[in-house]
Amino acid sequence: MSELILNFILALCPIILLIIIMMGFKQPAWKAAIGAAILAAFEAFFFWHQPIEVIGMSALEGATMALWPIVVVIIAAVFTYNLVCSTGGMDVIKSMLKSVSADKRVLVILVAWCFGGFMEGMAGFGTAIAIPAGMLMAMGFDPLFSCLVCLVSNGFPTPWGSIGIPTITVVNLLGMSNSIDLSTFQVMQTGIFFVIIPFLLVVMTTKSFKALKDMVWLCLGSGLGFVIPMFIVSKFVGAELVVVIGSVCSLAITILLAKTVKPNPEYLMEGPSGQTAKFTLKEALVACAPFIFIFIFLLSTSKLVLPIHTFLAQFASTVTFMSSTTFTWINTPGVWIFLSAILGAIVQKASFKQFKDVFIATLKQMQGSIIVMVAVLAAAKIMIYSGMIDAITAFAITVMQGAYPIIAPWLGMLGTFVTGSGTSSGVLFGQVQANAATALELNQSWIVGLNGLGVGVGKMLSPQSIAIALSAVGGLKEDSKLLKMVLPYGVVFLIFTSIIAFVGTSLVG
Repeated sequence: MSELILNFILALCPIILLIIIMMGFKQPAWKAAIGAAILAAFEAFFFWHQPIEVIGMSALEGATMALWPIVVVIIAAVFTYNLVCSTGGMDVIKSMLKSVSADKRVLVILVAWCFGGFMEGMAGFGTAIAIPAGMLMAMGFDPLFSCLVCLVSNGFPTPWGSIGIPTITVVNLLGMSNSIDLSTFQVMQTGIFFVIIPFLLVVMTTKSFKALKDMVWLCLGSGLGFVIPMFIVSKFVGAELVVVIGSVCSLAITILLAKTVKPNPEYLMEGPSGQTAKFTLKEALVACAPFIFIFIFLLSTSKLVLPIHTFLAQFASTVTFMSSTTFTWINTPGVWIFLSAILGAIVQKASFKQFKDVFIATLKQMQGSIIVMVAVLAAAKIMIYSGMIDAITAFAITVMQGAYPIIAPWLGMLGTFVTGSGTSSGVLFGQVQANAATALELNQSWIVGLNGLGVGVGKMLSPQSIAIALSAVGGLKEDSKLLKMVLPYGVVFLIFTSIIAFVGTSLVG
């Protein structure tokens, strides 16, 4: 038992160092990730007695997996968003949302929930918190309240952020054949939160349950209109477009149902937010062009259109590091998002200089995230092949036994709380969850999915998320106050994730 505990502590050291560097020394995530990778390599050599060649190939496998396709998707998604901002298209989209209603309850759901979900699905990496929070403040909402509702709204769509990267990364890491099973289980696990959150936002906005009286159908439509399309897309396509399509459907349904909400002076916004802006269909389509292209390309090259998908699948290479890794060169989301950005730029009449400047600025903006992805995946692969992940799994199973699923979401929460990233959380603990499922003879996709369930809680509580939200509303130095505001929601959500995990595991097995 003492050897089990010692191996567990040693195996956790890279993750503990990551926490200490970020939380204790207040250093950026990329420095913490590099430190964790170095310590993982050091331990693999001196304590797990792995040859240098094995450590090097493990790190190389992780780094290449990070660069292609993860980093490519990240850069492409954020670049597309930045380009739409540069051309003025995002201003049109924002104004379109503002023109729907003057009811503050409707506006919060439209901006924080629907539009925030869309931004998470398309770009992620804080954009789904920062942009809606800034929009709500500009409409006249209190800055801290704007941050709070965006943090609560952004959590559970995170496993499908940036065109599904957190889920796709875990699928690739574990060598799953596709993302359909994992994504479908994640929708089943998080579904109740997607239904509840619109109701919660109304209560948070008005501080009264009475405000729900004439909002029940809108809230229900907004929630079910989000989660039902998510389930369908997961079941038949995979993880890439789950939140994108879900949020668009939710947005459309919410706008339609907003017309049924009778004006109530008690809940009307003061100021210009409710004024109707005039837009032609052409202006709206031009503003949304890059996102429309992304939707068309990703859907038409998915398994729903099997002839195209099969034809493009041949453009791939398999490289052996510690194990065989396949790189798909054309039919990968990053390529289609970049192509969509180019076509969108042409439609929006962006100049070549504007295109180039935005791309360079995006690379500079994302350089820290690129380093984090490369270093964290390198560390994860070293930990996997050296036996560290096995040591963590063995300890967790020995202590928890059959009750392990109860704490499975807590690992996902911890990983996201520390790194601010659902992708990093999956990389850190995805293999632990998979190993636990195998040892306990449970459904692997279900148990691994519970990591994504915990990600939803960790994202809303993460210091990085809080900092991003505050930076979007004027850089307020209210981190501790905002954390206290969001913490009760996070605690209650975390308890519910454990209940879902326990009950669901008994049903799914």
